[in-house]
Amino acid sequence: MFRRKFLQSLGTLGLTASLPLAPAVLAEEKAPAAEAGHKLNLAPITIKGKVHQKGAGIAGVPVTDGYNIVLTDKAGRYTLESNATAEFVYITVPRGYAIPHEKGIAKFYQPLKASGSGMTADFALQKLATDDTKHTFAVWADPQMIDKKDTNQLITVSAPDLRELATQYDQNMFAIGCGDLVWDHFELFEDYKKAVEVTGLPFYQVIGNHDMNITARSDDGSAQTFKSLFGPTYYSFNRGEIHYVILDDVFFIGPPKKYIGYLTEKQLQWLEQDLAHVKPGSTVVVALHIPVDSGDKRRNKLKEESLGGVVSNRAELYRILKPYKTHIMSGHTHICEKVIGENTIEHIHGAVCGAWWTGPICTDGTPSGYGVYEVNGPELKWYYKSFGKDRKHQFRAYPKGAVPERPDDIVVNVWNWDPEWKVTWFENGTRQGEMHQQTALDPMAVQLQAGEKLPAKHKWVDPTLTDHLFFAKPSKNAKEIRIEVTDRFGQVYSDVMPA
Repeated sequence: MFRRKFLQSLGTLGLTASLPLAPAVLAEEKAPAAEAGHKLNLAPITIKGKVHQKGAGIAGVPVTDGYNIVLTDKAGRYTLESNATAEFVYITVPRGYAIPHEKGIAKFYQPLKASGSGMTADFALQKLATDDTKHTFAVWADPQMIDKKDTNQLITVSAPDLRELATQYDQNMFAIGCGDLVWDHFELFEDYKKAVEVTGLPFYQVIGNHDMNITARSDDGSAQTFKSLFGPTYYSFNRGEIHYVILDDVFFIGPPKKYIGYLTEKQLQWLEQDLAHVKPGSTVVVALHIPVDSGDKRRNKLKEESLGGVVSNRAELYRILKPYKTHIMSGHTHICEKVIGENTIEHIHGAVCGAWWTGPICTDGTPSGYGVYEVNGPELKWYYKSFGKDRKHQFRAYPKGAVPERPDDIVVNVWNWDPEWKVTWFENGTRQGEMHQQTALDPMAVQLQAGEKLPAKHKWVDPTLTDHLFFAKPSKNAKEIRIEVTDRFGQVYSDVMPA
């Protein structure tokens, strides 16, 4: 029996909605509430400003405090009635404009700093030199560094890999850090920022469960450090014909390190307002950390879903997204998986750190790497980029005997697989048909991660069941086996292996 459990089931919990604390009381809370004097500041604040390029106003830009959204007028001006519970004022960067950033960290927001009952917040944007209808983005899930050895790998191996890939695309490429940017060691956020700078790309960030202040007394204060470095935990932006939304689905329920996958009412209300400005039928990309849904319960024959492994109130998110064609980007599980819905495709990404920097693969055999998405108008095409490998590296084949339970079978791991892919095999040049899909453990993951002493760095890591393994039984006369994998876009990948 394997020791590792990805996600801890936390039981049935009652949740109540709450207003966010004022910024002044979000400091480290070491004293009891009565002594610390926690008070909710509802003082009204009027925020005014202009969104412009070199002084020329930009009309129709959404401006928000995280509660309500207003649009700029024809002159690019706006007035937003807010109050002291808000922490930021920020914009939805419109299509056709460069992502404002500092050394790669997206800067589309300003902290709320009212003078009296008012605040002025202007936002300067820069028009792109080229049309962004075609653009590309990468999704980095779970860098999750715990020490300087990990950060050195991120800075010297992972980041240069993305930088090199970016040279193949135009200047309209950006990236999303899909949560667990660090592993509870907040001093390593500076190293993460260095890695972002090395890539040369503007990065939007998602908060993960390991990016939270685990000494906070409630969820409202758990994102304090993250917000101080990266701004709001939920927001939106546009690129070409795509509307992008970042959400915070990690709900902190108290130390030590307890959380559930959950979207707060405040976010859902904000999301409804945000999407009211998006034409039904449009393509929307939603990025969050914990998967909205997964096959974990089915694969492991669990009685209940892990509350830390999926979004508990996902039905409401699906309802809000129903008018749109939606791609959901998530991470958290350190495996590669696709969850296909009525109008949604969820891309659960393998981890940048693999199995927590213990080797070259995740626990399902997926190489450490990231997702790449090529956008043309409303359509997305994608592939998985393994660190140190060509983009054509989309599967791994194992000879007979690699899986002890199937000693006469060859096996193939197609990590970015979904039901639209085809996995076929040829024996001695003759096509034999499609390989048989089966849920099992990846042979390399078993070799590197199974057992009480493996892996040496983190002995609690174990291989996990995956749906993207394929089996076939060659004949005794087989001398050469060729594997041919065709993705949903018609791209063919092949490899030859001895029988």
